[in-house]
Amino acid sequence: VLDGDTIVLKNGERVRLLGINAPEIESRHRDGEAGGMVAKEWLQKKLQGRNVYLEYDQEKQDHYERLLAHLYLPNGEHLNLMLVEKGLAVVNLLPPNLRHADAMIRAQQRAERQKLGIWSLPDYRPRPLTQISQKSRGWQRFLGKFTSLKRNKRYSRLIFNSKIDIRIDNDHLALFPELKTYLHKPLEIRGWVSRRNDHRSILIRHPSALVLR
Repeated sequence: VLDGDTIVLKNGERVRLLGINAPEIESRHRDGEAGGMVAKEWLQKKLQGRNVYLEYDQEKQDHYERLLAHLYLPNGEHLNLMLVEKGLAVVNLLPPNLRHADAMIRAQQRAERQKLGIWSLPDYRPRPLTQISQKSRGWQRFLGKFTSLKRNKRYSRLIFNSKIDIRIDNDHLALFPELKTYLHKPLEIRGWVSRRNDHRSILIRHPSALVLR
């Protein structure tokens, strides 16, 4: 078990658990994130010396050549789902791999209501979008209202101000309601911040990452 969402099989193949993201653990390349070791240790206890079943979705591998799968124990336990249920990982749906999406979203809503795991940690409390430039490494939660829409060939953007937006790949728009329904409403935005010069943006791949507040 490399971390809470990545394992290595006996044959050396790496498997990235689909539909979820667990906090990073400390390595030579990156700092650890709150909750990362707890998720890794839970997964280690579940998997030690066990056979597993892999269930694939639309894409079998990612660009790192890792297998993409839902992971099951022989007794039927769905480990991707259990990590979310316990608040050890968050839902991270990447089209076209949307198998079990509804079950994952419901599990996350329960974990959030019960303040389990990640949902109780100060590191993941939602912050105003105006604070996006402060401590914005890793998966984050932000609060804000969007005032306008822009679209180009690749992305549709919900604009917060001249320096902050969220972008949605036009190929994924069919998954979303009409984007104008998001305007002027209090939203929680979940994801990773990218930066270009003094402009910051969050790529949203699925409507589960936009929560009406």
